[in-house]
Amino acid sequence: MRRLLLLTATALLAVIGAASSQEATMSFFVTSVGSGKGADLGGLDGADAHCSSLAEAAGVTGKTWRAYLSTSDTDARDRIGKGPWFNAKGVKIADDVASLHSDANAITKQTALDEKGQMVNGRGDTPNRHDVLTGSKPDGTKIADQTCGDWTLSGAEGVAMMGHHDRTGLDDSAAAKSWNSSHASRGGCSQEALKGTGGDGLFYCFAVN
Repeated sequence: MRRLLLLTATALLAVIGAASSQEATMSFFVTSVGSGKGADLGGLDGADAHCSSLAEAAGVTGKTWRAYLSTSDTDARDRIGKGPWFNAKGVKIADDVASLHSDANAITKQTALDEKGQMVNGRGDTPNRHDVLTGSKPDGTKIADQTCGDWTLSGAEGVAMMGHHDRTGLDDSAAAKSWNSSHASRGGCSQEALKGTGGDGLFYCFAVN
């Protein structure tokens, strides 16, 4: 009986240790859900709050989260801290801003996990959710008029630039394989418009500390 209790206690400590490890290292994730209002995220403040809420619900506390989104006067690359960044499984995504925006980053369908450590549907899955809102060029700077009104629009008006978290598209072009700048939304900024090209209003979150 004592041996059984000891084994049980050891197993519990292992689980607690794994959870603590995730909390200590996770600094990057794809949101498991969007705002539900298409590209209307409540602006940058609303998007940042969404990142924080999802991270805390997953048990990751004590970090400052920023959405990887550009606006008319802000570049996404300047919002996310200096790195390095790790996913929920402890896999390093990039060492710094420069490597994140180069071929050296490790973003793939297998590593661009949500805050719970789960893979996000990509091309070939049902439904496809690989379009991730960014409003950015490949170098992480803003792209004119492709931020859905600085993330406040949810109707037929506006356009959002999106990347492919699974690095897969209709062809082998650099754009199709880009994690942050693949193509613009079609038909506006609504949830249905985003779903129409393989999205769901998801976006990237990075911890700045």
